[in-house]
Amino acid sequence: MNYNNKRFRPVQNSDNGETSEETIFTYKQNGNILTSEYSGGQIKKGHLIGLVDDDGNIEMRYHQVNSKGELMTGVCNSIPEIMENGKIRLHEAWRWTSGDCSKGSSILLEI
Repeated sequence: MNYNNKRFRPVQNSDNGETSEETIFTYKQNGNILTSEYSGGQIKKGHLIGLVDDDGNIEMRYHQVNSKGELMTGVCNSIPEIMENGKIRLHEAWRWTSGDCSKGSSILLEI
């Protein structure tokens, strides 16, 4: 699976998360290395870097500056689901490595 030039928007997130439907992720992929810049909603600017395995699963690290001016960091594992329309839905389990270090889950849809 290749995520290059695909865009995603969160449609569900845990209460302790900062991304929302206003947050847009633009993915770039070169080989098995995935990167993304994202912003919108509570996120002023964010970046992620990850590795994509043969099944399209993503292991990633992220950092972002939120609307409060705080630098937040975390880790995430994302599992893809191909929907009937051919678009990708990402099921994510994440954990903050800053702040309260809590865990959460989110769902992103390809737009």
